[in-house]
Amino acid sequence: MDETQTLALLAFFDGRPEEAALARALLGGILLALPETQVQVQKTQITLKHRHVFAALSLPRRSRDRKDHKLTLTLGLAHRLDSPRVDIATEPYPGRWTHHLLVSTPEDLDGQLLAWLQEAYAFAQSKR
Repeated sequence: MDETQTLALLAFFDGRPEEAALARALLGGILLALPETQVQVQKTQITLKHRHVFAALSLPRRSRDRKDHKLTLTLGLAHRLDSPRVDIATEPYPGRWTHHLLVSTPEDLDGQLLAWLQEAYAFAQSKR
C-alpha cells in the first residue's frame, strides 16, 4: 500500500486503532498472497479487487462485534461455504454466494482463509 492508501486507511478507522492495526495486518497478508490486488478505501468498506471486486473489509454492523474490535471480511464464491467461520451467507442470485466472516486477530488469516480468498479472486476474475 502506498502512503495515500495508508492515510485513507487511518482516516477510515479514525478512533479505532485496534481495528486499524488488524486491517493493516490482514491487508499485508492478502497482498503477499495476491500481489495483483488493488486496495480501495471507500466510505463504508475497504475494497479488494483486481479487475473485479473479490472481497471487502468493513466494520461489523452489530455493536457487540464492534466492541470486540473485529472486522467483517466479505467475499463472493460460486458455492456456499459450510464452515463455522462464516457468520452470514446469502445467495443474492443463482451461482453467487456472499459470505461474511468475522475476523478478530491477524492469525485468523490462515491457510483456509487464504484459500477462500484465492478462490474468491479467481471467481471474480472469471466474470465477463
